[in-house]
Amino acid sequence: MSLDLSAPHPGEKLPPLVVGPFHAADLAAYADASGDSNPLHLDLPFAQSFGFTSRPAHGMRLLAAFEPLLRDWRPDLLLIGLRGQFLTPVLEGETAILTARVAKIDLSGENFVAILRLMVQTQSGAPALVGEARMTPRAN
Repeated sequence: MSLDLSAPHPGEKLPPLVVGPFHAADLAAYADASGDSNPLHLDLPFAQSFGFTSRPAHGMRLLAAFEPLLRDWRPDLLLIGLRGQFLTPVLEGETAILTARVAKIDLSGENFVAILRLMVQTQSGAPALVGEARMTPRAN
């Protein structure tokens, strides 16, 4: 495989990725793997006591779902930063749609840094997460 070391273009959109639906077993497996055993994600009566109709998926699980999307888009780039702000929960049984676009290319260093805007929407279209990824060429 040849690597494309050219910088992405601002405005370039990545193909959307649908993740989920998230089920109780998925939430429990993520809680075990991540160490985030907050009962909000695991205990339905507890989640309902906060006004949720079902358990919300872990926000960090949604943010982490961007890694394969970004890797598949440009395997020649390394993810060096990822952050997000959680807005609306994605609930158990729902899917989420991940989208991203190149917002800016920083050419101030030795290598370029691509800055991407990230968005997760619930299956009903509500914004679940907005974020940013930073990517740079992989070392040879």
